[in-house]
Amino acid sequence: MFGELISQYGGVFFGFFGAALAAGLACIGSAKGTGVAGEAGAGLLAEDPSQFSKCMILQVIPGTQGLYGLVIAFLALMKMGLFAGTLGDLTMTNGLVILAACIPMGIGGLFSGIAQGRVAASSINIVAKSPNDWSKGMILCIIVEFYAILPLLISFLMIWFGI
Repeated sequence: MFGELISQYGGVFFGFFGAALAAGLACIGSAKGTGVAGEAGAGLLAEDPSQFSKCMILQVIPGTQGLYGLVIAFLALMKMGLFAGTLGDLTMTNGLVILAACIPMGIGGLFSGIAQGRVAASSINIVAKSPNDWSKGMILCIIVEFYAILPLLISFLMIWFGI
């Protein structure tokens, strides 16, 4: 009974689990990162409300990881056949491939989102001390962004060419 259930729906389960990990973990990283940056921004804005646009830009940068995770989740669901109505044809092997392919984006998005949020919060300190130098902090945030793009790329390639 259980073995038959796994053989029939195991691929779908593991594929959905992978898509959920890619989106969920990356969104957790973005939520934590944007939250940390928002806390720093709120402190500055209490003293100098004119710096709102700079703080907002620095706060939104760690949110990209969640978007990347969502892109990978949609790609995984598309590859699984969810939107074409062929979801039932997904084998256990293909489901496990999708799960494995989604893991880099989930983990990479989680940790890079948090790290980028910390850099963004520190960059808001730059705005507090020297508002004209805020672009230097943005460049520091973009360096961390590179390490969110790498898992996006590998997850994309693994899903697209993996099955």
